[in-house]
Amino acid sequence: MGIAISLVALLATFYELYLQRIHNEKSLRPLPQIVLTDQSSVVSVNLANHGLGPLIVESIAFVKDGQKYATITDCLDLEPRSYMHTAIRDEREKILLPGQNLEIFAAELSRTRDEAFLDDVRKQLSILGLEVQGRDIYDNKVAVERDFSWFSRHG
Repeated sequence: MGIAISLVALLATFYELYLQRIHNEKSLRPLPQIVLTDQSSVVSVNLANHGLGPLIVESIAFVKDGQKYATITDCLDLEPRSYMHTAIRDEREKILLPGQNLEIFAAELSRTRDEAFLDDVRKQLSILGLEVQGRDIYDNKVAVERDFSWFSRHG
């Protein structure tokens, strides 16, 4: 009788461990969001992690006319030095902790650039989209995508 009770207790312990792991997987998930910003002097695209677990970003792809590009420089007719951009290569992953942002693109006014520059940036961004592929710490796939048509709301 004592052996049977011990076996039942052992099985219950393993079942509780299984339930705890399932709970951790669900509660420590990253919640990625692509955030578009268009303020008076800055236009930017950010990836934010609003979840409770880290997001391991494996790749980002920009979509233009149905084709995917690894970098935004392949999609824009702007001087690459006139804006900030981030690329993630297959050999280099980026870890985004909870509450963190990854700035993927940013253009801002300066002494040498006027409002017409930002209008051109908005126009060129409005036909693009972004796809982000990643995973959580339990190797569950996480993906988010968004088109940038929001930038054309004033034009």
